[in-house]
Amino acid sequence: MSQYRSLSYGQLAKAGFLLGIAMIVVGTGGEWAIHSQIVQLPPWEDALFFEMEVLGIVLFFLSPFVFGVLLPLVDS
Repeated sequence: MSQYRSLSYGQLAKAGFLLGIAMIVVGTGGEWAIHSQIVQLPPWEDALFFEMEVLGIVLFFLSPFVFGVLLPLVDS
């Protein structure tokens, strides 16, 4: 018996995909909104928006692969 039998890989893949999209939108929207107002951000906030975009892209691409392809193949 597998310990992962109760996981729903489809739901996890969709949730990760949507979370990745949300992170991209918030990161890009936050940077765009702040810079369009010509407001100086502290460096840590600018880095936060940038890292949110990067992690969103990584999650956007890897979540469907990991939860939709890799884990169902490994689970036996």
